[in-house]
Amino acid sequence: MTNSKSSFKAIALAAARAGDSKKASPVTVYDLAGTSPLADYAVLMVVESAPQLDAAEEEVLVRLKQEGVYCLHKDGMRSRNWKVLDYGGTLVHIYDQKAAEFYAIDKIYDKCKQVPWEDKPAAPAPKKAAVKKEAKKPSAKKTPKKAASKKAKPAKKAAPARKPVKKTAKKK
Repeated sequence: MTNSKSSFKAIALAAARAGDSKKASPVTVYDLAGTSPLADYAVLMVVESAPQLDAAEEEVLVRLKQEGVYCLHKDGMRSRNWKVLDYGGTLVHIYDQKAAEFYAIDKIYDKCKQVPWEDKPAAPAPKKAAVKKEAKKPSAKKTPKKAASKKAKPAKKAAPARKPVKKTAKKK
């Protein structure tokens, strides 16, 4: 990718989706548009635990690396509550709820424009009538050999009919 504002936006959006895939919430992307000499975009993601922080960080690094984008600098590598990934024109902040409350970093970006990053859900498909499957009844026939050689066992109860499972599209 070239170092243009549009490529930094693409990096920010990819990072946001990567954090979201690891259940970071909320995930917010800000357009810093001339308000910061450090970056054009900031991605803020809040996690619930240190393992989730590590997972979100790893996911961002891996997804962007797959797109040929490498992190220029990492800060907070020993921290268990806040890490920053620097992609040149995009800063990715990953932190836990305590750090979010203590530092109030979202207040720093309050005056910046938020960038929508979530894929819009597809229009719901028309519902099809559910097809009920009938439970199979155990066969009443037994071979004479089996009936004579073993004690008669009570017939097994038929499994209750299962409700059909709705399949939904996963967002990528």
